[in-house]
Amino acid sequence: GQFLAHLSKVDALAHVVRAFEDERVPHVEGSVDPDRDIGAMNLELAFSDLGIIERRLERLKDSLKGARQQERDTLLKEQNLLSRLKTSLEGDVPLREQELSEQEHKEIENFQFLTAKPMLLLLNIGENQIPQTGPLESEFGNRYKRRNCEVAALCGQIEMELAQLSDDDAREFRDSMGLSESGLDRAIRLSYSLLGLISFFTTASDEVKAWTIRHNTTAQKAAGKVHTDMERGFIRAEVVGFDDLVRCGTMAEARKQGVLHLEGKTYIVQDGDVVTVLFNV
Repeated sequence: GQFLAHLSKVDALAHVVRAFEDERVPHVEGSVDPDRDIGAMNLELAFSDLGIIERRLERLKDSLKGARQQERDTLLKEQNLLSRLKTSLEGDVPLREQELSEQEHKEIENFQFLTAKPMLLLLNIGENQIPQTGPLESEFGNRYKRRNCEVAALCGQIEMELAQLSDDDAREFRDSMGLSESGLDRAIRLSYSLLGLISFFTTASDEVKAWTIRHNTTAQKAAGKVHTDMERGFIRAEVVGFDDLVRCGTMAEARKQGVLHLEGKTYIVQDGDVVTVLFNV
């Protein structure tokens, strides 16, 4: 109960599923079966949500007995929505896959349902399985990848060893193993994608900061992430893509090459934008 209560406070779930064989590391169930373990966890999360829904439906039933007409309409609307969610959950359809309007999403937000949260399934594979990473991801992706659910495979043992190396040594090690990026970087990238998040950068003297915002955030709203005064007194933003800035070397050179551009309040900030906000308060 305490574990599930903790999960209810997070924005997304990452389920690390064992897919490697190693007699020195016994599985609690006695055998390695990723499908069984995924199914068991999904069932646990669904049972938690069903318990919340059933308790709320009981309270709604009692409240409806003495409710006035205006209050009754609101209670009936909630009852119908929760009953619909309950039916789908009992049919093995998690809330993240159910068709809900924007208003319905808001109405159930405070319940903090676990199956409504985006899910990242991480297959923990063995070193000998690394060459089969692609086929394994395709196989499990075909079974489990859905809306708001992503599947990826990584080798936890290799990632632990990489974390103890310098950046250069880690890069050389990854290259020798045929790994284009670290599992941690990939997990972060997929998590950002599931949550609909991007990063933009600001610079001040020799300091660079990254800021996390949602997709489709305007330049003015993004400025407010840095400081509320910037949003309130926003005039315009100087924007250059991260790759363009690295290629040019300096803001002055980026301006000279025409890759730094001026944007207004409604500009939609892109992932990796380097933004300088001009404001006046």
